[in-house]
Amino acid sequence: MDLVPALQEPLKKVLGPATAKVMAEHLGLHTVGDLLHHYPRRYEERGQLTHLADLPMDEHVTVVAQVADARLHTFASSKAPRGKGQRLEVTITDGSGRLQLVFFGNGVHKPHKELLPGTRAMFAGKVSVFNRRLQLAHPAYELLRGGDDEGEAAESVESWAGALIPLYPATAKLESWKLAKAIQTVLPSAQEAVDPLPGSLREGRGLVSLPEALLKIHRPHTKADIEDARARLKWDEAFVLQVALARRRHAESQLPAVPRKPGADGLLTAFDDRLPFTLTDGQRKVSREIFDDLATDHPMHRLLQGEVGSGKTLVALRAMLAVVDSGGQAVMLAPTEVLAQQHHRSVVEMMGELAEGGMLGGAEHATKVVLLTGSMGAAARRHALLDLATGEAGIVIGTHALIEDKVQFHDLGLVVVDEQHRFGVEQRDALRGKGKQPPHLLVMTATPIPRTVAMTVFGDLETSVLDQLPAGRSPIASHVVPAADKPHFLARAWERVREEVSNGHQAYVVCPRIGDEDDDPGKGAKQSKQPPEGDADKRPPLAVLDVAEQLARGPLQGLGVEVLHGRMQPDDKDAVMRRFAAGETDVLVATTVIEVGVNVPNATAMVIMDADRFGVSQLHQLRGRVGRGSAPGLCLLVSEMPEASAARQRLNAVASTRDGFELSRIDLEQRREGDVLGQAQSGARTSLRVLAVIEDEEIIAEARQEAAAVVAADPELTGLPGLRTALEALLDEEREQYLEKG
Repeated sequence: MDLVPALQEPLKKVLGPATAKVMAEHLGLHTVGDLLHHYPRRYEERGQLTHLADLPMDEHVTVVAQVADARLHTFASSKAPRGKGQRLEVTITDGSGRLQLVFFGNGVHKPHKELLPGTRAMFAGKVSVFNRRLQLAHPAYELLRGGDDEGEAAESVESWAGALIPLYPATAKLESWKLAKAIQTVLPSAQEAVDPLPGSLREGRGLVSLPEALLKIHRPHTKADIEDARARLKWDEAFVLQVALARRRHAESQLPAVPRKPGADGLLTAFDDRLPFTLTDGQRKVSREIFDDLATDHPMHRLLQGEVGSGKTLVALRAMLAVVDSGGQAVMLAPTEVLAQQHHRSVVEMMGELAEGGMLGGAEHATKVVLLTGSMGAAARRHALLDLATGEAGIVIGTHALIEDKVQFHDLGLVVVDEQHRFGVEQRDALRGKGKQPPHLLVMTATPIPRTVAMTVFGDLETSVLDQLPAGRSPIASHVVPAADKPHFLARAWERVREEVSNGHQAYVVCPRIGDEDDDPGKGAKQSKQPPEGDADKRPPLAVLDVAEQLARGPLQGLGVEVLHGRMQPDDKDAVMRRFAAGETDVLVATTVIEVGVNVPNATAMVIMDADRFGVSQLHQLRGRVGRGSAPGLCLLVSEMPEASAARQRLNAVASTRDGFELSRIDLEQRREGDVLGQAQSGARTSLRVLAVIEDEEIIAEARQEAAAVVAADPELTGLPGLRTALEALLDEEREQYLEKG
């Protein structure tokens, strides 16, 4: 019978079924290896030995002293069995002063037996004051047995007091010290850990071995031990993840694809000729990168990220036209119906008669641009499906309705995914599976991503960045409106909206939730809800329906106010957006459905209510809806949070910079990468435990280079069994989604 490798041994065999069940259910730990990779969150120092005469308040101290007196008190208690509670008070002395220890309830029995007058021990705990006397409540203690050798006892005192106590991410069912005990039980198995790092890499970078790193992170003698262990374990995480991404890139590059080259005087040329403006240098450069990829015989995998309003849609449309030119079809997948309809409208407007293929008045190179969403009527849907299957429609724009089995393409050449993080991997792959050969893939994200996150999360995609705004874009002024401290500022905000409207412009008012009966408070802001802070969080977030009514009857009386939210019927939503785009509505009160892609150049002002309920990137996205024309934009961030709060600092950061990359960095530093990298993990813990995406930028970049070299030399990793094992652990089902990012 095969022996189970030590690290794959189930915890229930080693620790018993009850403990193992809690670890599996609450911490996702199933094997000895899982437990060894459950690292301490931080370390407590028991403190240098402190004289009782010099005890500092509210600090963790360790003292060596002798028990002078111990008394057990009984008192009436409704919580204790038989109505009587117990309290043990122990007085200790070290010659310089006296200190009281106190133990309650079930915690009195062991110390009552052990802490007898005359006993010497070390005590560790936090100093507090009770009845004007210093005390330690429920301190940890270790009895000092009197050895023959006094030096031995002194050494025991020093090593115990100076020890670093690991504190683990724990649960109410399993305290940190119980986890520490369990880890000490399995720590000898660390010697059998198979090293995933190639020997040359480890030696070249002066990293300790994996067994040594595990030993040092769980049982450090010095702070240098912790540093050694963390440096090594960060490399493991960065390298294994980058190898997984490098193998994926390698596998994709081996797939065949149809090269797509635009014709010399075809649709793309005709489109460029009718553009009323010239492309920015950035748009030209990124288009070149995309066209070079499209011309190769393996599928393009490119991430197009750019500032709000940098013209990503135009770049994507030119790529789609190039594919149509070469005889293929291109599809754009949008996360919401509002956005799909908006994209369809703006593409048709930009193309003019070039979008009227097969119709009277259509231009010579024209193609058909078809919209496909889930809420379309049966007849319109049948018509659209027919255009897709026959190839009549060169460009298709839609929601996830495009993924259904019934949808067939004539020759799918390019898939453009807008706002990648809104889609699961299955959807992306299902759509790609509709091509006769794998189509090219362009992923657009409107949220600028720091370089390290792009390398970690989208590591299987080549990246193009648009960081230049088109000429003629107007500046946007952003201000925080402290509604609680200065109510007159809010009144002035509504005056500013009226002024914009009287100058012939329009405004948005954004609220975190809808406000109908079924509405779950905070649902509208679920992606970005910030931790509760202060009094403003005690009331439910402001709602579209309530705010619209109050504005129409109050400060914006006489203006045309309409609402837009996700629970409206698609036709109603589209009608509202059309009226707003046509200038028939003055003020649109909406949820974040307007966050991405909505383009109304005449809208110049935006007021975001309860702005502290939104994330930094989301606020930046929303703000990008104004200032899209020739008139300057204004964004007012309304909050009731106090000035000193973290929420207000976040809003000040948004108001003070227009640089989306800088803001995404601030966002990431505040939220930590668990949220960023763990979004697609359906509650599974992030695979990054010691690696911090922002701080460890260098390690990630170097690991990516090393991984690419390893995979190029040995794609199957035949010579690196330890690395293969680590990859299998990373790529279990929960992590598949993490890696692909969904």
